[in-house]
Amino acid sequence: MSFNYYIPTRVLFGKGQLEQLHKQALPGRKALIVTSAGMSMKKYGYLARLEDQLKKADIDYVIFDKILPNPIKPHVMEGAALAAGNGCDFVIGLGGGSSIDSSKSIAVMATNPGDYWDYIGGGSGKAMPVPNDPLPVVAITTTAGTGTEADPWTVITNDESNEKIGFGYDKTFPVLSIVDPDLMMTVPPHLTAYQGFDALFHSTEGYVNRFANEMSDMYAIKSIQLLGKYLPTAVNEGSNEEAREKVALANTVAGMVESTSGCTSEHSLEHALSAFHPELPHGAGLIMVSEAYYTFFAKSGSCDQRLVDMAAALGKKDASEPMDFVAALVDLQKACGVYGLKMSDYGIKAGEIEALARNARHTMGGLFACDPAELSDENVVEILKKSYK
Repeated sequence: MSFNYYIPTRVLFGKGQLEQLHKQALPGRKALIVTSAGMSMKKYGYLARLEDQLKKADIDYVIFDKILPNPIKPHVMEGAALAAGNGCDFVIGLGGGSSIDSSKSIAVMATNPGDYWDYIGGGSGKAMPVPNDPLPVVAITTTAGTGTEADPWTVITNDESNEKIGFGYDKTFPVLSIVDPDLMMTVPPHLTAYQGFDALFHSTEGYVNRFANEMSDMYAIKSIQLLGKYLPTAVNEGSNEEAREKVALANTVAGMVESTSGCTSEHSLEHALSAFHPELPHGAGLIMVSEAYYTFFAKSGSCDQRLVDMAAALGKKDASEPMDFVAALVDLQKACGVYGLKMSDYGIKAGEIEALARNARHTMGGLFACDPAELSDENVVEILKKSYK
């Protein structure tokens, strides 16, 4: 038995926890608040509630509210310049995974020279070491999808080269995260589903990952169990507080899977899709490729027992065959109203598939080394073709 366990983030979890922010030992005196370009943070009062907490704590702040659902490098650089120019000594990410991911990347560039892509290890990135520590990050999540509040990872797209690549290291963990299910009650059904499946796939990928270990396995199975039981209710009964709470817990636990194990190439495939088609929600893209993706591994003989374990965790108590997981996965997608999503609805054309497969390997090739069985370029093309509608 061998594992590396490091999750330094203080997590405040539960109903009403946002109101406890002003009582915490915050990591600076002036914050850059990083949030989305949409109106939801203002519409539902979440930004105003955060501002009130900062005023109670006597913390000054500047707001940067340009983040897109698939965040891009220019906004990282712009946010970093705003933080540095205003003397901000920490960053607060308010919103979903895109805002919190962006806050981590902005925190890196606020204290370091050059271009963000200088430090990216995949694709055309230069993989340079980060010379200076980033600013501390506080994460306040309003969605249950990425688990970024409990891991060091951030995913940003270079919009000039259509490269969507993950990055992170020990110092990009948030120092403090608030997971308050009250902030998730307003997420609409389809986004609740997309985000919930993103969390699910962080856990399923982490469980079949070649580098899975005792710690990540415990987190992964717990997250899968919670999502199998509560995600359909959260999608179909958005005001159900218990379901929202349990899905929020599953998401944070899935972030811990990301911190102790990690993703496989399923995420590489989706990153290629949404790098070229940024209007595609990340979770929706993962749903699109998931049935063919897990069918490949179910037929490979590489992780039979783990697929059976995950099928049982999703609620298929009599699971005995690897394909039982695929069946349970499809049943969950149907229960959440997201089975059969079409790539063509987001402008993806069948003729792009080979280029998308190449992009997946070029940008996020490292994740293929985590797969339980080797996935060739031809296999990737075949999975995307089978997923295409």
